[in-house]
Amino acid sequence: MSTEGRVPRPQGDYVPAVLHDGVVYTAGMTPRRDGVLAFTGAVGEGLDPDQARVAAGLAAGNALVAARSATPSGAALRCLKMTVFVACTADFTALSAVADGASAVLVDELGDVGRPARSAIGVCALPSGAPVEVELVCAVVT
Repeated sequence: MSTEGRVPRPQGDYVPAVLHDGVVYTAGMTPRRDGVLAFTGAVGEGLDPDQARVAAGLAAGNALVAARSATPSGAALRCLKMTVFVACTADFTALSAVADGASAVLVDELGDVGRPARSAIGVCALPSGAPVEVELVCAVVT
């Protein structure tokens, strides 16, 4: 899955990514294709873990596109930290397995420098009914 593409359009009053002192911070990205959510619902209630894993990969790809949009021409990225929010039922605990879908996309695109420190956090709801939201912090490497 290549993350080549257009920068996801913000769904509110924010920018997709900010570069500051050699570090790119992305907004939280949901699993959108061409501005439309490809997945909706909560994991464990209408969405199974495998679907959520794919959704997390799509969201991570969107975050990587956003990070690249703030990166100077010719520079590379080193992923430092990724947070994966998972909308899920109270009894769903396989958050790490869902987040692995996001990690896989980063490693596929960037190799080992795409493997960040990571948090996977279960929440009751995400914007527009998205099942996952991913945010990245990346170092710019020149």
